[in-house]
Formats: sequence, structure tokens, C-alpha cells
Amino acid sequence: MIRLITDEKEFDRELLLKTLSGSKMLSYVKAYGVDYDFCRFYEVTDYGDGRGFMFIINSTLIICTDGKLKVTEELEMFVEMNLPFRIEGSREVLEQLSKSEHYQVLGRTIFELVPDESVESFAEEYVDFNPKLTDVYEILSEGFPNIADFSLWYTDTSHRCRHGISRAFIYRGCTTASVAFDIDNRVLIAQVATRIASRGSGYAREFLKWLAGFFNNLGKRAYLLALDVRTSFYKEIGFREVEREIVLERKDIEKESILKGKLADEQ
Repeated sequence: MIRLITDEKEFDRELLLKTLSGSKMLSYVKAYGVDYDFCRFYEVTDYGDGRGFMFIINSTLIICTDGKLKVTEELEMFVEMNLPFRIEGSREVLEQLSKSEHYQVLGRTIFELVPDESVESFAEEYVDFNPKLTDVYEILSEGFPNIADFSLWYTDTSHRCRHGISRAFIYRGCTTASVAFDIDNRVLIAQVATRIASRGSGYAREFLKWLAGFFNNLGKRAYLLALDVRTSFYKEIGFREVEREIVLERKDIEKESILKGKLADEQ
């Protein structure tokens, strides 16, 4: 059974905090509540004791379960009716949904940002801790040509920043990284990009290492998500591979489509 959630008390916070996908869901609950049509939350159960929660915003569907939930015909119909561009979350559910003719499977790795001694010589004076979001978007638009249009990105990002869920940094005026969420002492780093003219400078590498130490000093564990084409870069930096997972993406939408960037958490 799939049931629309209308009260924040209906969430199983303990279940959701077990995974980054669940934490992301909770961060959006905190930012938006449950009263917006564009940001909908559901409880899902099967015919046994399986249970989970779903969250759909723009073109992304996140599914988090207790590990027991079986994919029912109702859940398959929900996906077919909404046909989100991307589906992520509980692997056992995604593996069953991957049989749909509409989706392809992509590999993704969760990395933990591990600090090292190099941060001691980092030029922290070049970090803008409160940059203009217009400047952040300019850099991101070079790194993510398919990112959502400015008004959509700005509305969502500024809203989450005001609610203390997200924040953005710019380093040396040309490299940016954002906090997708900061919840329960876990931070997800997203949207790392460097201006085209400054690529090859090593700024992203040293900035990410500094971020690892910055959040570690605050008593927080920082993570990022990397699709298979980018994992070698983060391994070279020395970040720790935590878990392999999969995401589903629509086959029938061009990679350049604006839909692809609406929740660009992975690198």
C-alpha cells in the first residue's frame, strides 16, 4: 500500500537515518515540510511486514526501506505513472525496478572524505564561506551544462540554505562545492565544479581535502557520491570507499536534458 504522508510525525526517523538517501529525505522534510505538491512523501508497505518511505521531487524518486519491503504491483504502477528521470535508494528495490524497459542501471560509489596533513598548508583565506548564489551557479553551469535552469536551482538552493540544511562554498573564485544536507552530524557534499579556465590547477583536489578536515573538526562525517566514471579521482585523493550502490535513469531522455541536473548530488 502506498499512502501520502500529511504529518511529519509519520516518518520513521530511525529507519531513514540509517542511509544517506534516507537522510536526504529527512533534510527535505525539514526544509519543506509535507504540504507542497512538488515535494511529496509517501509511506509504502507490502503484504507482509516490509515498510519504507518514498520521496519525489521534480524528476527524482528516492525509496528507502527497512530491507524487507517487496516490490508490489502497486509500487511498479506508481513508478510507471510518474516515470521520474532518476530513481535512487534501497538497492534491493531498485534491482527489481530495473527490469522496467524505461530504465538503465548506473553504478555509484559512496565515498567518505578523509582528512590528511595537507590541510595544514591550505590557504583558507581564499575560501568564501558565504558566496553569492549567482556566483555559485555561474561556476556550476560550466561544470554541469545540464543543471536545472537558474530560477529553479536558486529557489530550491536558497530555501534550503535559509533553513540550515545546505550551504555553499567558493574557493579562489573558481571552484565551488555545496552541502546538499547537514543532518545528524552527517554531511553530503555535492555539486563540485571548477571553471573551465582553471581546470588542471588542482584546486578541486585541495579544496575537497580541506573540506574533509573542516567538517571533521566540527565533529561531522562528510560523504560524496560518485558515478563510476569519476571514482578514480576520489580514490587518488585518498577518500574511503564506503559502499557501492546503483541508481536508475531513464533511457528515453537525452543526457543533455535539463531534467538530469535537478538533483545533481553525484559527481
